[in-house]
Amino acid sequence: MNTSKKAGSAVAFLLKLLLVAVFITPFYVAIVYALKSPEETMKTGLAFPRAIYWQNFTEAIEVSNFWVAAKNSLIITVVQVALALFLSACVGYGFAMYNFKGKNILFLCVLLVMMIPTEVILLPLYRLIVKMDLINNMWGIILPYLVVPMLVFFFRQYLMGIPKDFLDAARVDGCTEYGIFFKIMIPLMKPSFAAMGIYQGMQSWNNFLWPMIVTNSIDKITLPVGLQSLLSPYGNNYDILIAGSCFAIIPILALFVCFQRYFIEGMTAGGVKG
Repeated sequence: MNTSKKAGSAVAFLLKLLLVAVFITPFYVAIVYALKSPEETMKTGLAFPRAIYWQNFTEAIEVSNFWVAAKNSLIITVVQVALALFLSACVGYGFAMYNFKGKNILFLCVLLVMMIPTEVILLPLYRLIVKMDLINNMWGIILPYLVVPMLVFFFRQYLMGIPKDFLDAARVDGCTEYGIFFKIMIPLMKPSFAAMGIYQGMQSWNNFLWPMIVTNSIDKITLPVGLQSLLSPYGNNYDILIAGSCFAIIPILALFVCFQRYFIEGMTAGGVKG
């Protein structure tokens, strides 16, 4: 029995080690190519550079208008995530805690919207933003993602696991419906906010297609669009692009490290009850 347990533990350890290697490999490749000179990039492959070429990082900041694009991405991400979390939580709370006519049909519509690729609605969405005169405006990027179906679904699933006795007890004590949501439910939803904050933060920070369509001036571009400008028909600066991408990954890694415990707790709790 002890031998079989040790063998099982060894196999589990090897599988975990393999998964770690799979997830770390892209980061290793990015760092290796970011530290290579343009000439060495095409010659040595994945081998670590003989001499570190720091110019890639400085050129990425200078050529891609890095700081302006990073500032725009940061503002858009913070505003979008905060509003999307709050509004989606309100919708998910309504689906989970209240019974009303057409509830199941409306929730089915939310699920159907989740299945529609963004590319399908780009043209009508663009025409709507044009009519609202929000082209080349940060709000033109933010508004289409204020209520996210994925977040609504997750918050609904998370709140289904919270007993409704909290609501009944609060009503008996004279608490209003708004007070129940803000004073009782929001504190209970902290793990779900952290989990979806990381998810939506990644989506907003890495969003490329929609900001590229909406913005048309260099002072309004986001970081993914700014880095993409390094690739052109006249030359592809992959070494500088990868160096800039390494900079762009840092905020997402920091966000995940800070809220890792809540992310795992929220994802686990949200996936238990359906």
